[in-house]
Amino acid sequence: MDKRALVLGGGGVTGAAWELGLIAGLVAEGIDLAAADLIVGTSAGAVTGAQLLSGTDLESLYRRQLEPPASEIAVRLGPGLVGRQAWIMITSSGPTQLRMRMGKLALRARTAPAAERRKVIESRLPARDWPAVPFQVTAVNADSGEFAVFDAASEASLIDAVGASCAIPGVWPPVTIARRRYIDGGMRSPANADLAAGYDRVVIVAPLGRRGGPLPGAGMQAGDLRAAGAKVVVVSPDQAARKAFGHNIVDPRRRAAAARAGRAQAVGVASGVREVWQGIEPC
Repeated sequence: MDKRALVLGGGGVTGAAWELGLIAGLVAEGIDLAAADLIVGTSAGAVTGAQLLSGTDLESLYRRQLEPPASEIAVRLGPGLVGRQAWIMITSSGPTQLRMRMGKLALRARTAPAAERRKVIESRLPARDWPAVPFQVTAVNADSGEFAVFDAASEASLIDAVGASCAIPGVWPPVTIARRRYIDGGMRSPANADLAAGYDRVVIVAPLGRRGGPLPGAGMQAGDLRAAGAKVVVVSPDQAARKAFGHNIVDPRRRAAAARAGRAQAVGVASGVREVWQGIEPC
């Protein structure tokens, strides 16, 4: 029997809401992505994956995205921070140096207190324990630049693993796990879809689309998976969804619009996703 993997990429608060809306919309089309043999979550995708595997009714999760984001911390991806991140990406000699320099940026930045940020992550997760379904959460060691993958067998709690994966450098504080400090897994790749290697059918949900810069994006990694024999589909935000995101993907006020856009987009992408996920070709 074919093994199926769901890859959920990063994209801030709006990206997570869009992912959840999309998944809810696909269920309405008869496609259950939660029935995966593996779920990989990076940054926003780590939140979505944890929610999806929490045992909570999907419609309830979707409706939560439409509520006022009272527990969130309002922040802004200002041009200064975006410029510093872009400079690091452009001038780094390789992926490891890029990740180390992003780590330094994160360690030096003045952000919300770590304890306050942890409460936000807790408020997003309906369950505190790692799920029974294999779930991999990505992060990057802020000091060494080493890529890390957390799961139920790791030293990390689910809350800390998700918090680390969401720790955007300069926006949120690094998360300490086993005396090591970790930042956003998107600093290695916006999707980290290569973790689905060996699976026969792979659906990649990528809020950032092609905006990975010098980092290996979902499209490149999907090509590698296809070359290895997998059936793969990549779903990225359409024009309406990108408009719903706005210019600040960490703005919680845009969460509801992003979730609705994801649900609406599901109708248009359902046939392509169904062909890969269920092996049913469109008529």
